[in-house]
Amino acid sequence: MVSQSPFTPTTDLPPQSPEKLVPEQVHLKNEDGQLVLRLPSPVQGALPPWEDLLLQLKQRLESSERFWQPHSALQLQSGDRLLDSRQLQALVETLGEAQLLLKRVITSRRQTAMAAITLGCSVDQLTDMEYLNQSIPTPGQPLASPLYLQTTVRSGIDIRHPGTIMILGDTNPGSALIADGDIVVWGRLRGLAHAGAGGNRQCRIMALQMQPTQLRIADLVARPPDSATTQYGPEVAYIGDNQGIRIALAEDFMRQQLTPRGLGFDP
Repeated sequence: MVSQSPFTPTTDLPPQSPEKLVPEQVHLKNEDGQLVLRLPSPVQGALPPWEDLLLQLKQRLESSERFWQPHSALQLQSGDRLLDSRQLQALVETLGEAQLLLKRVITSRRQTAMAAITLGCSVDQLTDMEYLNQSIPTPGQPLASPLYLQTTVRSGIDIRHPGTIMILGDTNPGSALIADGDIVVWGRLRGLAHAGAGGNRQCRIMALQMQPTQLRIADLVARPPDSATTQYGPEVAYIGDNQGIRIALAEDFMRQQLTPRGLGFDP
């Protein structure tokens, strides 16, 4: 008689089924005094349908105890989800029913950024999720592809992009363009412009009409001259040999015969 080894299985165990991934939910919370709406990340490479997310948000707004004041501003973090103007408009209307105002969109998708600006929202157009943590770009890190926009940037709107920003249109006083690369405005620049925001002093700001409220390149800041001029032409702002921001006519700048226009520097 042969005894059975205690290590020999007597029954077959059923195969282990893989753990079922539960889709993330829409998150709405207060982060450091800022209302943030965060859309779910992809599950196994797939994004939940937009209709499902909008329904989740409606249920969240209707069932939750409100922890915000009426007409509170809200920031949308949409990640890699592509949203068009129609979807963003539906989101604005849904939030409006709960007395929330969509003011800023943080996205890694260029089309989403363009749609948000069209609706009058400020935008952070990012390359990857690490920018959501406001991390400082690594020196020498390649810039993102340029962000091209054909629009008028209205007062109260700011656009942030980890590359060059090119605007075909005007920027109004009270607006802001913040780029890790250059800034090119094919129109009137009348708001704030900050090129080389990641620290690159080689970046430039160019406009057909340079009428800024403030110019910044890397860590340097300049304000416009006290004496207003009625004659404008294409100009370039850059950091000169004296390590200050200077403005030159574009034609002279390209010929390397720079004719700087005086600027007063903030302390």
